[in-house]
Amino acid sequence: MEVIAPWMNEELTLFREVAERFVTERMVPQDARWRREHSVGHEIWREAGEVGLLCTDIPLEYGGGGGDFRHESIVHDALSRRGLVGFATGVHSICAQYVNRHGTHEQKQRWLPRLARGELVGAIAMTEPGTGSDLQAIRMTARRDGQHYVINGAKTFITNGSLAGLLALVVKTDPTQRASGMSILMVETADLPGYRVGAVLDKMGMQAQDTSLLFFEDVRVPVDCLLGGVAGKGFHQLMSDLPYERAVIAVSGVAAMEGAIEETLRYVKERSAFGKPVFEFQNTKFELAEVATIARIARVFVNDCIQRVVDGSLDSTTAAMAKWWITDMQQQVIDRCLQLHGGYGYMNETLVCRMFADARVQRIYGGTNEIMKELISRAL
Repeated sequence: MEVIAPWMNEELTLFREVAERFVTERMVPQDARWRREHSVGHEIWREAGEVGLLCTDIPLEYGGGGGDFRHESIVHDALSRRGLVGFATGVHSICAQYVNRHGTHEQKQRWLPRLARGELVGAIAMTEPGTGSDLQAIRMTARRDGQHYVINGAKTFITNGSLAGLLALVVKTDPTQRASGMSILMVETADLPGYRVGAVLDKMGMQAQDTSLLFFEDVRVPVDCLLGGVAGKGFHQLMSDLPYERAVIAVSGVAAMEGAIEETLRYVKERSAFGKPVFEFQNTKFELAEVATIARIARVFVNDCIQRVVDGSLDSTTAAMAKWWITDMQQQVIDRCLQLHGGYGYMNETLVCRMFADARVQRIYGGTNEIMKELISRAL
C-alpha cells in the first residue's frame, strides 16, 4: 500500500519513472559484480549524469537539474529500496550542496557542472583515524604558503573514497583553535602529488561501496580551493548543511524498509511450509502488519521532512529525530523481515540479508544516534 506523498505532482511522477527504469535496467544487473569488486566504477556515474539523475537540486545555471530535494529524494528512494548502496549519490549530492550553498560564483562554475555530468565523483572527508564524532578535534592541517595550502594528515571511512574526483576536505587552517580554526578545501584529486588512496576498507556491509583511507603528504592546492574564500568558516558551513545530510539518510532508511517489506511479502507468499504458504501463518501476518505500520509512520514523517527541506524550514532538531528514529526502525524492520526468510535470510544472495548488513552503519554515520539524542535533548 503505497503512500502518495502530498508533494508529488505529474512532473515528479515522470521523473520517478525515469529514475526507477534506470536503476532497474542499468544498476540492478551490475550489483553483484560491484559487490565483488567493492566499487561501482566511473562509467555508471557518467551514465547517471547523462540521464539527469545527478545534482537534481542544483540550479540550471550551474549545470544541475534545476529541481529541489523532492527530486533528490526520488533518486535516493529508487536506489535504497533495491539495496544499491554502492552508488553513493547521497554523499555526491551533499558535496555538491556545499559548493552550491557556500562556494563563490567561480567555484560553482568550476565544479558543479562536472559533478552534475558525473565527470567528477564527489566525496566528503571529515573523519580521521583518531577523530569521529568530535569533529572539532580533527588534526589534518592546511598551512598557507603563498598562493597555496599545504595539507598533511589522513582521513578514514571516506565514502566514494577511491572514485572521488572532488573532495570536500575538512582541515585545520589554524591548529591552535577548535571550531574557528576549521575550513573546507575543495580538492581535485586527479594526478595530485602527495595524495594517496589506501585499500578499500573491509566492512560488515555495503560491499559495493569503496569506503577508503585517504593520505595527504605535503599536498599543495591553490588558495582558490578554499570553500567560500574565507578561512575559519568550515565548522559553520558543516553545521548549516547537517539537516540536509540527515534528511538524505532518513529517506534512504525508509526506502530500505519498504523495499525489504516488499521483498519479504513476495517470499512468504511463494514459500510453503507444512502444506501452505508461509504468509498464511498468523505469526507471519502479525509480523508483517507491525513492520508495515512502522514503515508507514516513517514514510509520513519523511515526507514531511522532504517538504520542509524544500521550504527551507527543516530544523536541526527535527532532522536529528528523523535520522535516529528511522535508522533504528530500519534495522529492526529489516531484522524481522530477515527472520521471515528463515535460513535463506542469512544468505548473501538474499536481498534482505544484504540490506540488514548495510543498515547497521546508518545508525553511525551522519552523526551517531547517541549524538542525535543528545542534540534533541538540548532543545527540550
